[in-house]
This record gives sequence, structure tokens and C-alpha cells, in this order.
Amino acid sequence: MKIRILSLLIVAISLGGCFTGSDDDKSDVTNNSEQGNQGGDSGNGSGNNPGNSDGNSDGNEIFYGTLSDITADHKDNQVPYIPPQCYTDPVSDNGDIHNPCYACHNDSKDPNYLDDFDVQLAYSFPEGGTTTNWSNIYKDRTSEIEKISDETILDYVRQDNYKTSDGRIILAEKLKNLPSVWDRDKNGSWGGYIPDVYFDFDGDGFDRSPDGSYTGWRVFAYAPFLGTFMPTNGSTDDVMIRLPETFRETADGEFDLETYKVNMAIVEAMMKKKDITIDEVDENRYGVDLDRNGILGNTTTIKYEWAPLNNVFMSYVGYAKTLFDAGEIKMAAGLFPVNTEFAHTVRYIDVDGDGNTKMAARMKEFRYGKKTAWRNYNDLMVIVNKEIKERHDFPARKKQLSGNMEVGIYVPQGWKYQGFIEDDAGQLRPQTYEETYFCAGCHGYIGADNDTIVSFNRKLEHGAYRNGWYHWLEKGLSGIADRKREDGHGEYAYYLEQNPTGNEYRDNEEVLNKFFDAEGDKKEDAFAALENDISYLLMPSAQRALLLDKAYKVVVDEQSFDEGREAIVKPLDNVHKEVEVDQPTGIKEVLSYY
Repeated sequence: MKIRILSLLIVAISLGGCFTGSDDDKSDVTNNSEQGNQGGDSGNGSGNNPGNSDGNSDGNEIFYGTLSDITADHKDNQVPYIPPQCYTDPVSDNGDIHNPCYACHNDSKDPNYLDDFDVQLAYSFPEGGTTTNWSNIYKDRTSEIEKISDETILDYVRQDNYKTSDGRIILAEKLKNLPSVWDRDKNGSWGGYIPDVYFDFDGDGFDRSPDGSYTGWRVFAYAPFLGTFMPTNGSTDDVMIRLPETFRETADGEFDLETYKVNMAIVEAMMKKKDITIDEVDENRYGVDLDRNGILGNTTTIKYEWAPLNNVFMSYVGYAKTLFDAGEIKMAAGLFPVNTEFAHTVRYIDVDGDGNTKMAARMKEFRYGKKTAWRNYNDLMVIVNKEIKERHDFPARKKQLSGNMEVGIYVPQGWKYQGFIEDDAGQLRPQTYEETYFCAGCHGYIGADNDTIVSFNRKLEHGAYRNGWYHWLEKGLSGIADRKREDGHGEYAYYLEQNPTGNEYRDNEEVLNKFFDAEGDKKEDAFAALENDISYLLMPSAQRALLLDKAYKVVVDEQSFDEGREAIVKPLDNVHKEVEVDQPTGIKEVLSYY
């Protein structure tokens, strides 16, 4: 059997089609043939622990779960990029039609040319993707959950499974002393990303290493994505961004925090296509008219003006400007600079002494993405046209992506993605090829993406707590207002009106009962509370949090992530086990994410 591993993820994806990244994406990738290394499954392995016969080391802080070969370039599920949410039946038994699909599949914003709103109306799967491969969602977990006490699960989720007590990153230590069963190319070293976020953030959100130096990572607060990523549905999560080293340096090549902040704001303006407020800086220091007022002076504004056809451009500052002026760095609205990185952890939910729920210390997953190559607007349009053509000409063809479990999976838009997940001892380990492939569904294949990323364009604005540069463990979701859609509706309120249970599966009764009465009518006081405080919806009760923590722990113990990474208590009756190609979903009206 296949190894199991990954955790809940999101939404739907545009499906079918064959993609491979270009050669400049994958210089560190070796052959990923399905007939490649079949070194074994990781369900039951040798259980050996490098340099340690008793299964523990470093004062019992660094230890391994079951070790078995996870290096095979093989996937039993040929469409792991289609998550279980995509098989949902949006039509209730009483005929009510819901629409969770619009959150991912919509009339996308350029330069995302996917415009996959048609996926709201039909199950647009390849011929081999019509059967649900996620068997965990049909299992009843109540008996296993009953065996886990509240005290046991609370103790578990409060443990730090990422760092040792002296501040070392556990997974980094393991990857530097690589077990042979994690070494795909058998060269004795890890060829992929080694986690280097210390989660020691200052007042501006910048991460510091134990010696006090900046790691380059910056954490930001954002509106959690609709549906699965809302904590009430099982997990909390955080996101960090790191721009390339040249964006952190002055023109002389010296590290400078203000230069980094300004460049970060310029990237935010280019991604959001709007003006960004910053702390006051002197433009003379950079030789760039940041506020576009025609003179160099003090400013608190990054003015967004980008119209290349009219010879209107923007610029980075510092050494990044030098390289941009020399044509060595590319810049375009809606696109991140090459070598931009994102780190994303998915976590359990904790309960404090007052019964309030919050992000837990324990990680379910550590996810990583890096932009490895530039794609201009024409390149991105060609990628979409190829998808459309191949769906039409080769309806049975599934997505084929370059990469492997050690370096990650490359998507054609110029990014690579990699992940680590809990092993059966509760510490993080690399994902398998199949588990990593799962990430491709959301990153690059949904209309809601912005250069394959969802979170950054949802970052809180200037004027929010710490201007949006902070971690959820410092301050949670309480007091954040419901962000407005382009039509003026509150985003979460609008989602609830389409999906009263607050998720894709129509099984979150807690949300349903909080926001709707027995006749299905809105509780106006509840929606009024949501308007000013999204935590009223997003954070579950203590009882629900513990239940979902336990449900996920069952999957961790089984290591059955390849059968579904959802925190499921009882079987989901609202998810099709099989559909036909292009079978109508039952949704009649296409909705917009924006």
C-alpha cells in the first residue's frame, strides 16, 4: 500500500490537462518516471533511527517515527491534485443548491488567465479522475476518537514539534543527518528546502535566528481562505514571505531593513494593484519617486502606477533597483519577483483556560514554495491555452508535473512546491511524491490564485494591528472585520449565504446553528457580529476544536493521508464516490469570488 500523508487543503482545482515545467525550472530535478525508484512503501518500515537505537535522541526532543522508503517517484492515485472537496454534491436532499465552488473557480484576475468559472457548473475531470480516491472521508471515526481524552489531545497539540528547547529546528537537524530512506538520489545529502524559519518575530514581523540575525522571513496576517482553511473546519495556519537577498540590500550590497520594508511594500502594491501606505521614508535615499508626485522627498505612500504600453513603470529600490535597471530582475503587475519564497504551516487548534480557541503550537504540516523562473503574461496565457486544448483533445490525460519528493514539484507557472508532515511519532517528515503532488491542485490551477499564491493578496491592510505584519500566536482573529467584496458584501457573510454550514461538505452544524434558525433564515444578530469580528465565524467552540483535533490525530496515527487528510468524525454523505466526465454539478448560477 501507499504511504499516507498530507493534511487538509483547500478547495477545488481546474482539472485535467498535461503540464510540465520548462527546463529553467528544474535544474535540480532528476527523472521522475513512474517506473523510477520503487524503493518501497512507507506504511510499515524498518523503524530504524539514524544514530540512535532506542528511537530517541537529543534528550528525547529529536526522534523518528516509523522509517521506511518514501523516495519512490510513484503515485497510486493518478489525480492527487483533485481534492475531495471537488467531488462534493452541492444540492441538498430538499433541493437547496449551495455553491462552495466559486471560492476557487471563478472569473480570475489577470495575469491569471484561467477563468475557470465553468467548473462551478460541471465536474470537469479527466476520464481517470471520476472516482473519488479519498476513502478516509467515508469512514466513521467516532470509536477511535472516544479513546482519546481531552487532556491527552490538549497536551499533544501544545507540544512544539518544530523546535527543540534550545531553539534548533528539529526537521533541519534531521535533514542534515539524512536517513537513507529519505535520500532519493542516494548522495547522502538533502537536495530540497531545509526549514529555516525560527518563528521569533519582532514588532515588524521579521523573523530572527537564535544569534539575533534576520532570516529574511516576514510573517503576515491575512483573511483565511473560504471553506476548508477556516479554522472552524479543523485547522489553523500561518504564512511567511521572503524576498530574494538582493531586495534586502542597499545599492552597495549591504543589508538594510528599511530598504527591505520598502521593497516588500512595492511587491504588495504590484500584487494588489493598489497604493500601499508605509512608514515615512526619504525618497532621496533611493533615487525613486515612490509616491509618483514628481519630486523626491519624504513620503508614506507607494503609488501604484503600471502601464507598460504607455511607458509607465515602477521600480524597486536598493540593489534590486540596480539589477532591475540592468534588466537582470523582471517586474510586472500581479507577479512576484523570481526567487520569492513562501512558508506555510498548518496547525492544530488549542483551547485556553477561558475556553477560547486559538492556534496551537503543534504543526500538522510545513509547506514551502519558491518562484524559480519568470513567466511573462504571454507565457501564462500559453499555459492556459495549452490546458484548454489538451482537455479537449486528450480528455483522459492527467496532469504530469516535473519533480520528486526531495526537491519538490514544479508547476508550469514557474514555481516549485514542497511539504513536510507529521509522522506517526508526531514530528515532521518529508512528504512522498504523491503527497507533494497534492499541492499542485491549488497552486496554479484555480482562478483565485495570484501568481499561484492565494494568501498574500488577502494580507491585512495598513492600519490593522502592526499594519498586518504579525503572527497569529501574538494576536488571533478577534476584532478583524469581514473584508468587503467588490460588490460591497462582506466576504464571509456572502459565503455563508451560499453555504450555510461554512464549508464544502455541508456538515458543520455548529456554524449552521449559529447563523441560521430552524427554518433556514438568517440570524441577523449573528451576521451583525460577523461584520465586525470574523472570529465569530472562523473559530470553533472548544468542544468542536477538540473533536477535530482528535479526528486528525487518528489519521496521523494511521499515516493514511493518501486516503484523505480531512479531520472527519462521521462519514461524509454529501460527497460523490463517482461522477461522470462533465456531469452537471446542479449549480445553476455562476458566482464570483470577487
